[in-house]
Amino acid sequence: MRTTIKAVIAAFLFFTAALAVGVALADAFEDGRTAYKRGDYAAAVKEWRPLAEAGDAEVQFYLGTMYGHGRGVAQDDAKAVSWYRKAADQRLAMAELNLGIMYENGLGVARDYSAAAEWFRRAAGQGDGEAQYHLGTLYGHGQGVPQDDGEALKLYRQAADQGLAKAQHDVGAMYVAGLGVARDDGEAAAWFRRAAEQGYRPAQYKLGTLYAAGQGVTRDHVLAHMWWSLSARQGNRKAREARDDVERLMTDTMIEEAEELARRWQAK
Repeated sequence: MRTTIKAVIAAFLFFTAALAVGVALADAFEDGRTAYKRGDYAAAVKEWRPLAEAGDAEVQFYLGTMYGHGRGVAQDDAKAVSWYRKAADQRLAMAELNLGIMYENGLGVARDYSAAAEWFRRAAGQGDGEAQYHLGTLYGHGQGVPQDDGEALKLYRQAADQGLAKAQHDVGAMYVAGLGVARDDGEAAAWFRRAAEQGYRPAQYKLGTLYAAGQGVTRDHVLAHMWWSLSARQGNRKAREARDDVERLMTDTMIEEAEELARRWQAK
């Protein structure tokens, strides 16, 4: 009986101690996040480092970003890579993605497209849209993997279906060029529109171009002007030049209509 009571007490004490440690760790994480939000990055690093060293994958990722951006610590890509790898080895998708980006760009590690592809593949397999997109670009350019437009398109679509604007744009570009799929200007216009509606300026420019040429959509200089104006307002020089050129084919009333449509779109 005494043995049973001692065992119960020991288990209770262990549980209590573990709970206290868990609460302390949670408090340290929240304290670090609060410090980060107020811009005290050094304090955030101080709170997070013990958690990262204890093996918390999410905090290891955050510490990697601090080194990558030089926030609260001296900027050091090699240390960023080290922390990303610790988290990635625990299958944290956002760490796998960032580690792939470091290999892709040769930051803190020798550039290695094959290694980048492997890390992107791991994150993409967990449904990470950015990783799917990055892996798609590697297939599109044949970097670290065999060049394969069909595989690139498949990965772009996976990312595009999650709402990633640049992936939606690239799916549209693949349809316009007939890469990995039969050319289909109508399908291209639909994908450009999805990205354009998110404010992605390259897609706004491309959609305007399709309207001006009547490719995949009915030719409409008013809508071409509208989309080019929206893209130009974000600094797209080609869009500005295209808009100015198409105005020569438009009446003052048409130009006013296009400008009003652009204002309404921005006001949404």
